[in-house]
Amino acid sequence: MSSRMSSMFKRHPVLLSLSFAFIMIFCVFGYLFHWAFYNIERIEPGELISEKTSPSGEYTVRTYLNNGGATVSYAVLGVLFSNEKNNDSKHIYWQYEETAGEIHWIDEDTVNINGQKINVPGGKYDYRHP
Repeated sequence: MSSRMSSMFKRHPVLLSLSFAFIMIFCVFGYLFHWAFYNIERIEPGELISEKTSPSGEYTVRTYLNNGGATVSYAVLGVLFSNEKNNDSKHIYWQYEETAGEIHWIDEDTVNINGQKINVPGGKYDYRHP
């Protein structure tokens, strides 16, 4: 098999090099697209608005007011902290043009932030992808 690959590379070095370069560029753009439009973990918390602990005390949700600057409206970021795992955190809520951060625990595994129900610890809400 390796002799077949080496002979194919000898016959078509430009085609294989271009294919490899295209695949690498596609992977880099895919990662950047995910980072820019789907990953809310990169968002820095701003000013703390509210904080509520789950009924069992296993989780704490904090909401932060995020000031995007002069040209962007305020946004609210919700962060889930695991009280049993050394404050391991996960961003679970991101809403643009919002200033309130009302948190209500529905049950042990469901939290309501500004009217959005989120199952914890796996769920999340991002206004860009409802």
